Amino acid sequence: MPVLPARFLFRIAHRCRYIRAIPQKDNDLLDLPQECRISNWADMEGLKNFADVRLAWNELGLGIQVEVRGKEHEVTGHQSKLKASDGITLWIDTRDSRSTHRASRYCHQFHFLPMGGGNDGTEGYFAQANIHRALQDAPHCPPHLVMFHVKLARGGYLLEAFLPATALHGFDFEQSGRLGIYYVVRDNELGDQTLSVSSDFPYWEDPSLWSVLELAR
Repeated sequence: MPVLPARFLFRIAHRCRYIRAIPQKDNDLLDLPQECRISNWADMEGLKNFADVRLAWNELGLGIQVEVRGKEHEVTGHQSKLKASDGITLWIDTRDSRSTHRASRYCHQFHFLPMGGGNDGTEGYFAQANIHRALQDAPHCPPHLVMFHVKLARGGYLLEAFLPATALHGFDFEQSGRLGIYYVVRDNELGDQTLSVSSDFPYWEDPSLWSVLELAR
């Protein structure tokens, strides 16, 4: 096993496509095309993905779509156990300040669970959390401002969410077309799928380990 994973040796800039017609107002909140897929180059380390992750943006904000396949057991989750539930955690740095090892007020951590919300725990759940060891915490957005939709299916689920610009402190696409980004898709059955390095590296608190998201027109 190599001392450093192959994906650690590259700093990839992912292209985030501009989609004007999001969020939609019907049952398909985003319905992002294949061109919006964000590759994590897992095959460089002999890993296989179980989640298809897609991102898109426009002047209103940022959309994320995650489809998980290959599950044999039911989706599990609880809003009091964010990191022990099936779902995705997304980190966004609106200033792409990857020269520091500690998060600033422009660094955000968002949790999206396909199950665990609502009175009976059968609905999707969204939460924003502070980043460990951050120099300053990003302002928290009211959860009702985040549009969020989940479709459970046999063998997995489809999760769609739209983060409005007001939820992303410092988001200014006219001044800067680059964001810092990282994600982990957690699944109690299938394991973790990350954007690059594994939990051997503290990506949950160190923005210097995150990748670049270029806001393309």
